[in-house]
Amino acid sequence: MTDDAWLDALRTHREQKDRYLAADRNSPIPPDQRSFFDGLDYFEPDPDLRFELELREYDDPERITIGTSTDGEREYLAWGRFGFEVDGESYALDAYRADADEDRLWVPFRDETNTEETYGAGRYLDLEAADRGDDGRWVVDFNYAYNPFCAYSPRYECPLVPMENWLEVRIEAGEKDYEGPGDADA
Repeated sequence: MTDDAWLDALRTHREQKDRYLAADRNSPIPPDQRSFFDGLDYFEPDPDLRFELELREYDDPERITIGTSTDGEREYLAWGRFGFEVDGESYALDAYRADADEDRLWVPFRDETNTEETYGAGRYLDLEAADRGDDGRWVVDFNYAYNPFCAYSPRYECPLVPMENWLEVRIEAGEKDYEGPGDADA
């Protein structure tokens, strides 16, 4: 994918997400706040935070329990690990599946932007089968990092980021923290 095509696809994705959050009946933004919604804040697109990575799949994926934002629990399979570099330093993130038969991967993460520029509990990446190339490598693009629904409303239950996926680096890509109409005056 060329840089221009990548940037166009990212901008289109962001525009579609903003339209969904502003007007869709399933938007996590409370209906009484949607008229005030004027789009999410994002970091500037950064092609250096887009990777094509091999997933080192675990031989026997372990079923783990992950706590949620409402003190609940959800089970996932720790499916494998991605290794990558930012600013010359090596990092790794575990990827999860809810079920062994599904094609998608869920990659939650926290980084050093949390609680300041980004949502305090972390952000997520979803990788679909289309994100896997013919060579088996996955496109892991932090520019698509998004806030869980609980960032918009406390009525949602969101899985918390496992400590294995707490990164000691700033990932300045993707969605920034959502400031609803009540937060803008604070």
